[in-house]
Amino acid sequence: MLPAPSELPNSPKAEPKVGVIFNPRSHRNRKVVDAAHALPNVIVASPAKRGELRAVLAGFAEQRVECIAISGGDGTVRDVLTAGMPVFGDRWPLLALVPAGKTNALNVDLGAPKHWTLAEAIDAIRDGERVVRRPLVVRDVENGGELVGFVFGAGLFTVAVSAGQDAHRLGAFDSLAIGATAAWGVLQTIFGTDRNLWRRGASMRVRVGQDAHELPRSAKGDPARRAMLLAATLEAFSFGMKPFGDRTGLKLGVIDHPRRRLMALIPMIACGWDRPLLERLGLHRCETDRILLDLGGRFILDGEAFPEGSYEITQGPPLTFVVP
Repeated sequence: MLPAPSELPNSPKAEPKVGVIFNPRSHRNRKVVDAAHALPNVIVASPAKRGELRAVLAGFAEQRVECIAISGGDGTVRDVLTAGMPVFGDRWPLLALVPAGKTNALNVDLGAPKHWTLAEAIDAIRDGERVVRRPLVVRDVENGGELVGFVFGAGLFTVAVSAGQDAHRLGAFDSLAIGATAAWGVLQTIFGTDRNLWRRGASMRVRVGQDAHELPRSAKGDPARRAMLLAATLEAFSFGMKPFGDRTGLKLGVIDHPRRRLMALIPMIACGWDRPLLERLGLHRCETDRILLDLGGRFILDGEAFPEGSYEITQGPPLTFVVP
């Protein structure tokens, strides 16, 4: 039986038992796997396939690891949390993130160093602080199954992530890739026509709350489509951006139609600017406990695309991350 959260150590012993998961495809991991094997009381796993993750995490649970360290990017965290939810439920051990992927938005939110090492992360289990975050749980209403992550997007967001992959191929990662992609997207939506992929959006129905009421919609554009949807539980973003204003918890932002006046205000909106005018222009932002989506296009969860369909988004259990 897994220990209850209150039984997990707040101040682990000098050499805590740590399970480490490396993403073998993460571009910063290639030189550090061997060094991890030399660390005391560390169990190392480098599964080649997602299907192997659940067995790895079940093994960690049986060995009662005090912390799971994840060396990879946002996609690796998503895969570990998704595979581990049936194993740990709401009784997760401590988590440590060693950013080693192309995008590391969660690490930005946690405030951990961009280049800290596994050894430093293990030291933080004893000497560091704790940050609690609740992930998104994305449930497939029609087919069953769940995904667990932190940033969900559709419409324009899906196009932007694809463009971000191009930035990665050109050697831009993390905040640089985000900044370059955002700037290019704003230009495309302001100066492009409605035939432009950046302005097309996707068909979607958006309902929120336990009563599943329809999210308001402005009169501009096709009433069956929205330009962009973004949902997240992160509290801090790259460049100090505040795309949801001062809202907390499960946050939702939706753009009905990429009106040029609205898109020209995106830099200010991203910095947290919030006025009643924005809703009249077709930007809707709220915090909620439940989102129901009928999507006619793919969505992105922590950097990867998943199929269209009907989905329910709620918050998962509190997860405790160690940071310096």
